[in-house]
Order: sequence, then structure tokens, then C-alpha cells
Amino acid sequence: MKPAHARRTRGFTLIELVVVMAIIGLLLTLALPRYMHSIERGKEQVRQQNVAVMRDAIDKYYGDNGQYPDTLDELVAKHYLRAVPVDPVNGDDKWAVIASPDETKTGVYDVAPASSPQGTSADTEGANR
Repeated sequence: MKPAHARRTRGFTLIELVVVMAIIGLLLTLALPRYMHSIERGKEQVRQQNVAVMRDAIDKYYGDNGQYPDTLDELVAKHYLRAVPVDPVNGDDKWAVIASPDETKTGVYDVAPASSPQGTSADTEGANR
């Protein structure tokens, strides 16, 4: 039969496992909130980029045709956009359409996110374009 100390060195004790689990838990409590925040910040940056691309397409459409498009789908139909971008915060392709301040010009003058993210104000810079 083997000595008692030979059997004990082959595995981990309960205390060692608890300490390792506590360290892993501590690291997760520090890293997980930062990770989730960086995901939300990334979605906001993608949203801002999508709005900028659509605004650029609207401007190009206006420059080429002398009028604003009636809908965002018209930008896709005339190949100014490949598709109406998806809002990564909401997960859909719905955008708030802003009419031109000049009442003689109809159509889509500007776009903004359909809803603002939690805790921030809506994209007001687009309305002041």
C-alpha cells in the first residue's frame, strides 16, 4: 500500500479550488462591466457611422437630382446605398426622417436614430445640420 502523503499530492484540496474560484470570480467582476460597456460604446459608434453614411448619401442624391429622396428606400433603389443600415442599438432598420426646414423642398432632408439609447439624449446634431 502507498504512503498517505503520496495519495494527497495527486489532486487539489477543497481550499485550493475555492481560492481559484474566488480569484476567477474577482477577475470577472472587474472585467465583465468594462466589456459590456465597450460593447455598448461600439454600438453607439456604429450608429453614428451609419447616420453619417446616410447623410452623405442624401447629400449626394440632392446634388445629383436637385431634390431630396422621398424615402430612404429610394436611396437604395438608385444605388446611393446598398441597403438601409440597421441601427445596432435597436436591431432594426427604422430611422427618424427629418423634413427640410425649407417648406418648398419635400423629401428626406436628414435622418436620426428612431430612439435614443438609455441615459443619453437623442442625436440632436443632425437636426442642426
